[in-house]
Amino acid sequence: MSKATTTDRQSPGPHVADSHDVIRVHGARENNLRDVSIEIPKRRLTVFTGVSGSGKSSLVFDTIAAESQRLINETYSAFLQGFMPNLARPEVDVLDGLTTAIAVDQQRMGSDPRSTVGTATDANAMLRILFSRLGAPHIGPPGAFSFNTASVSASGGFTVDRGADKTRTEKVSFSRTGGMCTHCEGRGTVSDIDLTQLYDDSKSLSEDPFTIPTYTGGGWVVRVIAESGFFDKEKPIREYTKKERHDFLYREPVKVKINGVNLTYEGLIPKLQKSFLSKDRESMQPHIRAFVDRAVTFSRCPECDGTRLSELARSSKIGEVNIADACAMEIRDLAEWVRGLDEPSVAPLLTKLRHTLDSFVEIGLGYLSLDRASGTLSGGEAQRTKMIRHLGSSLTDVTYVFDEPSIGLHPHDIQRMNNLLLRLRDKGNTVLVVEHKPETIAIADHVVDLGPGAGTAGGTVCFEGTLEGLRASGTVTGRHLDDRAKIKATVRKPTGALEIRGASANNLQGVDVDVPLGVLTVVTGVAGSGKSSLVHGSIPAEQGVVAIDQTPIRGSRRSNPATYTGLADPIRKAFAKANGVKPALFSANSEGACPTCNGAGVIYTDLAIMQSVATPCEECEGRRFEASVLEYRLGGRDISEVLAMPVTEAEEFFGTGEARTPAAHKILERLADVGLGYLTLGQPLTTLSGGERQRLKLATHMGEKGGVYVLDEPTTGLHLADVEQLLGLLDRLVDSGKSVIVIEHHQAVMAHADWIIDLGPGAGHDGGRIVFEGTPADLVEARSTLTGEHLAAYVGA
Repeated sequence: MSKATTTDRQSPGPHVADSHDVIRVHGARENNLRDVSIEIPKRRLTVFTGVSGSGKSSLVFDTIAAESQRLINETYSAFLQGFMPNLARPEVDVLDGLTTAIAVDQQRMGSDPRSTVGTATDANAMLRILFSRLGAPHIGPPGAFSFNTASVSASGGFTVDRGADKTRTEKVSFSRTGGMCTHCEGRGTVSDIDLTQLYDDSKSLSEDPFTIPTYTGGGWVVRVIAESGFFDKEKPIREYTKKERHDFLYREPVKVKINGVNLTYEGLIPKLQKSFLSKDRESMQPHIRAFVDRAVTFSRCPECDGTRLSELARSSKIGEVNIADACAMEIRDLAEWVRGLDEPSVAPLLTKLRHTLDSFVEIGLGYLSLDRASGTLSGGEAQRTKMIRHLGSSLTDVTYVFDEPSIGLHPHDIQRMNNLLLRLRDKGNTVLVVEHKPETIAIADHVVDLGPGAGTAGGTVCFEGTLEGLRASGTVTGRHLDDRAKIKATVRKPTGALEIRGASANNLQGVDVDVPLGVLTVVTGVAGSGKSSLVHGSIPAEQGVVAIDQTPIRGSRRSNPATYTGLADPIRKAFAKANGVKPALFSANSEGACPTCNGAGVIYTDLAIMQSVATPCEECEGRRFEASVLEYRLGGRDISEVLAMPVTEAEEFFGTGEARTPAAHKILERLADVGLGYLTLGQPLTTLSGGERQRLKLATHMGEKGGVYVLDEPTTGLHLADVEQLLGLLDRLVDSGKSVIVIEHHQAVMAHADWIIDLGPGAGHDGGRIVFEGTPADLVEARSTLTGEHLAAYVGA
């Protein structure tokens, strides 16, 4: 019997395994998606476009990436799944052809004071091993070089029961060498609290002396202090004895009994450090943050000089460099230093460390240092930092999902980012990118345009195909894809100048500059050139300056545009006045909440390792309020109907007639001005896109009183069509007598400016200098900087 040859066994047609070459989505309904069905080619670069709020992130992140992650989690045992987040299955009928998804979003990295660029990318971990092996003198294992590890030692004994009434005492001792500076506990800074901002020492405890948020006269916090028995409640604080003052400010926790209840009394300073200073500043409520900024000053730790490391950790060196010196170097300089090390015993470690550091340089972050606090990175820098661990990965057939990778990038840097995206694709990966910039859309193999509008007016696929097809499609994106702003023929004349002299924050090199007032000034330059350091670090934070930075707004599913902007307060008061009841009845988080669902509108059923199930509340039918509250009306509407209104309808409702409420109308006008007229007042913040959140924040800050507005990259998350509306808003601010200073890379904003300040010429120690000051027309004509060259190419000069 003859053997069958290999050729005989092969079928003439393609292998069935090669037929799975698309990701198939059918009936996606997550957030505002309206039964979206689409096929996305694998091993290609697909860009998702559309106006802000059209459903791009809902399709890419909340549907495709979320389901991939959920399915991967299900491969683990039930025991392990108990330690993982419970991910709900997205609202979609069919999802086929998924591969492992790695999502790289634009969320800024955590602002924990112990987190740095080095710890977030594992570069610090490799450096610690390097110094523990090669450092002289040798001081211990890698933990001895960690600013998050404290030195501890202990000794004692324990009794071993050996049966038959025989026992033996064993003596043990334990010690661990850590690298943490004991003075600042590895934070690099020490805090000093201004006592005059905490209380009025001319008052007694019975006279409500505290100026600390939440420390109100009738609250339990103040009652514990006043009735602890350590002080005379009628005695002014300034007349306390030395012991009373110590007990009041610094006493260690001690049990006290008040009205028969066992409670804990603690000195004011340690109590504040635990409740306020241990939290991330950006996650605080605005009034709490304002108090902390007013009452607490942070200064460099005098013991470690801000390095966070103990003297012992700094004493061990490789050559003339200790680990603090290495972490303080710019990463491109550190990469050169590591490249000069030649030690065969740690060769694998050096290879890995070199690759990580070179990846920083390749991705355009060579100007950072490893000791840079991760919370100070911009959204674009944070996103690129997250990409570090994926560069050079041997994984293929992975789905990489990016959320606007061009944010925070100068036009000069976008080409470098495009090359990285193409490199990931060329290794056999599927790359999905949510993007607005034409430069990135141009490299797509496949384009999906969602819309046609935002919110309820979006959520459908308007176009899918090639770039050329998009241009000819007639969609909002297609019409605006080749838009190019023109340089203004005339510019406004400044009404004054804000003088900055000798600015030296971060990498600024003694900058002297006059920022014109009464006009639209754009500060630009490559990433890391010193723009934010100049504007945020040098312009005095006096009254009259309204700063709107890149920090994303945070909110739970109970937060909505009405509560975030302060619109809810005048609405509640208007309802209360019209019906003669308390305003608290019209809050779903207070007295008016449905008792069954506590104002959430849904009932959540926890199923342990399985996803939680959310069902509409049968009592309030998802309206969140008690039935009796919904009987009260204003202008013929109850409170749930008002919260279901879009901004444009609510603007008309509160502008005239019985429901006329000027305070509410003013806030609604601002929301409409920033292009959020389609949002409903009660829509949860968790469902808003990045661009919508940015504009919601802008609308809120526009209500603050101030003569100078400072905006940090306001075009983040905005579609090309939305940028036009933003420019109109900036013009209205300037025409109303405000001075507007914008940190921005978008060429349309540069072209629209009255004055440009360009920093550079490079990043890090190659930047920090003013390389151009003048009008956009002068910058285009001179073409003396990278910004000038790209702006000239953009406007077609």
